Order: sequence, then C-alpha cells, then structure tokens
Amino acid sequence: MQKSPLFDPALYVFTVLVWGTSWIAMTFQIGVVAQELSVAYRFAAAALIVFAWAFAAKQGLRFGLRRHLLLMAMGLFMFSLNFYLFYTAAAYLTSGLLAVIFSMTAVMNIVNGRLFLARRSTPRIIMGAVLGAVGVAALFWPEVSSLDLADKGLTGLLLSLAGTYCFSLGNITSARAQSEGLPLLSCNAWGMAYGAVIMFALALITGAPFTFDPGLGYVVSLFYLAIFGSVFAFAAYLTLLGRIGADRAAYATVLFPLVALAISTVVEDYVWTAPALAGVVLVLIGNLLVLTRPRAKPAPTVA
Repeated sequence: MQKSPLFDPALYVFTVLVWGTSWIAMTFQIGVVAQELSVAYRFAAAALIVFAWAFAAKQGLRFGLRRHLLLMAMGLFMFSLNFYLFYTAAAYLTSGLLAVIFSMTAVMNIVNGRLFLARRSTPRIIMGAVLGAVGVAALFWPEVSSLDLADKGLTGLLLSLAGTYCFSLGNITSARAQSEGLPLLSCNAWGMAYGAVIMFALALITGAPFTFDPGLGYVVSLFYLAIFGSVFAFAAYLTLLGRIGADRAAYATVLFPLVALAISTVVEDYVWTAPALAGVVLVLIGNLLVLTRPRAKPAPTVA
C-alpha cells in the first residue's frame, strides 16, 4: 500500500515534538518520588508495552546468557543510569538546557565509536565536536568562568553531561546488539526491563522510600514519558530510519532542543543572553556537521 506524501513529514514532526516536549514533562517527575523510582516506573511500564509489541510482531524474546549480559548493559546505560542522572540534573537546570546538552550525544558517539567500534572520524566530524563543546561552554559561561564546584548550574551541567555520555554508551551497545542480528523490539523490551530492575535495585540500596505521587501532574507526565517518550516516538523514529535514511532522520536530534528551549522560555522563564544564544547556534552547527555528509563531487566526464 502506498503511503501518503504527508506520511514521512508527519512522522518527523511527531518525533521532534514528542522528544522536544518530553523534557518539560520530566520536570513534573521531580519532587515527591525519588528519581530512581520515577525512572523505574517509566521503563517498567514501557517495557510491558514493548514486550507485547514484540510478541505481536513475532520477534524472538529468548536469548542466551551472553546476549542477556549485552542487553543488561544496554539497560544500564540507555534505560536507567542516563535518565537517573538527567532526572537529578533537572533540579538544577531548565528543561531546555538539558535538551541542548543531550543533543551532544551525536558528538560523544564519535569518541565512543572510535573507542569501541573502531570507527575513524573525519576532519568535518572533529570540527563539529569542537563547535559543540564550545557551544555548551558558552551556554554555561558564568559557571565555566567561575569554576565553582558548589554552583548549582555547574552541578547540573556535569550531571547531564555524564547522563549524555551514558546514553552514548547505550547507543554503542545497541549498535553491537543489532550487528549481531538481534531483533530491535526485543532488545528494547529487555533493555527497558533491565533498566527498570536496576533502578528498583538502586532505590533499595539507597534506602529511597517506595512512594508514588498520585497527583495529576506526576501521573500524566509519567504516562506521557512512558507511552509517548519511550514507545511511540521511538517507533516513529525507526520508521523514518527505514524510509528516509539515518542521516535525514537524525535531524530530529538537532531540532528537538529548539522545541525544548522554546517551551522552557515560556514555562520556566528561561532568560536568553548573548552567550547562551551563541552557544545554541554553535551546538546546532556542530551537530549538523556531525550528522550530515558533504555532497559527493560528480565523477569527471570522460571525453
């Protein structure tokens, strides 16, 4: 069946809007419930849905011990630890700034791809990484210039950078699993399940009280993050990946920080400064250099 000409743009807009708005939804998870439990609730719910989805799609769910260890690592980095760090950082930074820092995933993938997958970087990609790093420094120039480890902004920056790096490690783990031919839905179902178990275990270790916030803001944001942020947007992105290619689909990771910053400006009274504006521009340019390829030169015509 032929898809409508509007099908791809609709999926693209959906992905950008859901990822862009998930950051403000995350701020409603901060407060009554411990961060590790909020992350556990989110991915426990998402895992149940993706397990059902994988089963309905007749994707295999049984793996050997070695592959379960790989999926456990995926759960640790992609579906638990990184989100725990971001939920903690949300107490110090606005949702828009968190989204901008998270967009550095593409840059960190360069480093991890070289370390773990032996992928070489081009000068264009290295330049993008440098611009991205300078852009983040500009966004946090007051904190960077003072270098006060007690400063809340710097604390939030370090936590979110650590979370972004963990997510990048999760990308590498996922790439390894896919290279071994493991079904993607099944991998994510197990990864989310392991992520939830890890966060429940962390709550037990830290002595966090097992509570749940029945408030409307918490429940609605949890539903949104589990269903839309962790299931539907991922499905839309994967569909785009197969239809328009990885390079074009990856523009979503460059655009959703703009949505998050726009929302943060209205909802959280984020105040724009000249260095912050310049920093956003540099981060976006750096990511565009990383995520796009120069147009190939046409082959010379033989007379």
